[in-house]
Amino acid sequence: MQQHSEKQHSANWQVFETADEVAAASRDLMMQAAQHAIKENGAFKIVLAGGTTPENVYRLLAKEPCEWQYWHFYLGDERCLPEDHAERNSQMALQTLLSKIEIPEENIHFIPAEKGAQQAAKEYSNIVKSALPFDMVLLGMGEDGHTASLFPGHKHNENELVHAVYNAPKPPPERVSLSRKALSQNRHLLILVTGESKRHSVSRWKKGENLPVSSIRSLNKMDILLDSKAYPSA
Repeated sequence: MQQHSEKQHSANWQVFETADEVAAASRDLMMQAAQHAIKENGAFKIVLAGGTTPENVYRLLAKEPCEWQYWHFYLGDERCLPEDHAERNSQMALQTLLSKIEIPEENIHFIPAEKGAQQAAKEYSNIVKSALPFDMVLLGMGEDGHTASLFPGHKHNENELVHAVYNAPKPPPERVSLSRKALSQNRHLLILVTGESKRHSVSRWKKGENLPVSSIRSLNKMDILLDSKAYPSA
């Protein structure tokens, strides 16, 4: 049950009682966006996020009868680990969603992070450039306010679509991330935040502090879905 909703900076903040309700609402928004994009353009291009909350969404989504052949999946970031490493976002997406649906292999666009951050960023930039604008970008938020692999205090070339990331504060230190510029070129931005550990950063975000997650925009529609534990009471 939705308990609170408000508009702020063109974003629609929605607070639900539980993380499960956030996941269910997210699934519904993704399916609605897909139906609209497929009807309008014959394809649905979505950027997936890593993390526990998105993982729950993917498990729900895998059970739905969707026109999967028209979906195209991209990743917001990836860890520079071997291709089959369990900690890669691609592996999580495969295990929870992509291996459970009928989708052409060419519709899955993973980041080749096993090649190293610089080479992978270069190669993925061409893929991202041809895909823009995305129909939907799904993001989570870390306890420090980071999103994808855009971390507080890190400086990047703002003209890049994909960044090579070094010295990440969370292991592994080497990563690849879509840039603020690329992530903001979307028709629908969906940000999911759950858990009490996120509350402090959500409070900072709502006060207007400059966090990586607060720098992402949308060309059209922006929904921020939180559970009651993540939402500051005052």
